[in-house]
Amino acid sequence: MPSSVLVIGTIFIDCKGFAKQNYHPSTRNLGHIQFVHGGVGRNVAENLANLNLATFFVSSVDAAAIGKEVVERLQKSKVNTKYLIESKQLGMGMWLAILDEKGDLAGSISQMPDLTLLQELISRKGKEMIQQSTHITLELDLNYQIAHSVIELAKEEKKPIYGIPGNLDVILNHRELLDYLDCFICNNFEADLFLELDFTNLNIDQKQESLIHFVDRRGMGSMVVTLGEKGAIYYNSHTKEVGYQPVFPVKLVDSSGAGDAFFSGTVMGLVKGLSLKEAVICGTKVAGWTIESTENTYLELPIKIKQDEFFRLLSPTV
Repeated sequence: MPSSVLVIGTIFIDCKGFAKQNYHPSTRNLGHIQFVHGGVGRNVAENLANLNLATFFVSSVDAAAIGKEVVERLQKSKVNTKYLIESKQLGMGMWLAILDEKGDLAGSISQMPDLTLLQELISRKGKEMIQQSTHITLELDLNYQIAHSVIELAKEEKKPIYGIPGNLDVILNHRELLDYLDCFICNNFEADLFLELDFTNLNIDQKQESLIHFVDRRGMGSMVVTLGEKGAIYYNSHTKEVGYQPVFPVKLVDSSGAGDAFFSGTVMGLVKGLSLKEAVICGTKVAGWTIESTENTYLELPIKIKQDEFFRLLSPTV
């Protein structure tokens, strides 16, 4: 079966405000505001499709005009949308975000979509969806029922499953969900919570040692922790591959979407059979290109990977 990825996650519409000068939270700030398509699942699905992977997206979407616009854009990127289910209301979430003058997130408020229809869809067609895909990516914080069902079906069908956190409500209360993942990717602040230590302020060697202990203790396949501008560390329990990957120089425009982009690039590499080290390089590059864009995804990925020396050297694997 040719490689294909099933992405299960949310769609959001993001309202972003970009401060023109130094951002002051207690007063009026001049800048510009824009609405962009977002959501962890949507971002990942669009990225993977633009990285030339056959991608199926499972989510709920509003039946209104804005929902149709989201679907049309996904289809333009060649995402298979046959498993998107329309909802009269709250099929999508909303995210209000303020970016400071440097492009860093200064504050945000999220409104989650109603997950009832998505849960019913997975109950009815989950096995069918997982059977037709070679790899599964899951936004872990939808709800416990969805996460548990998808992981159990993936285990039953012997399909690799890659997890990315959302709002953390589910996996902090059900850490056992991590045990069945082939790869879990999170940031250093999330790692503080999962590892239950001051991970962020450890040095690189200490971070790697803590990561190895955590992954081996839980019986996970592999894990990657992003460190913002300091790069990422990674560990594969099967091959014992452990390492550190620095970032590549970029011009920061908007940091939102970078984590989803990193996840997408890394998953793409793993699906293509690359080592975890090579996959993390792919993730680092995709995140860097996305940071230089005002949107949550970088639509020129097909062009970028053709121009990039690292990706060219991996051809025809990638």
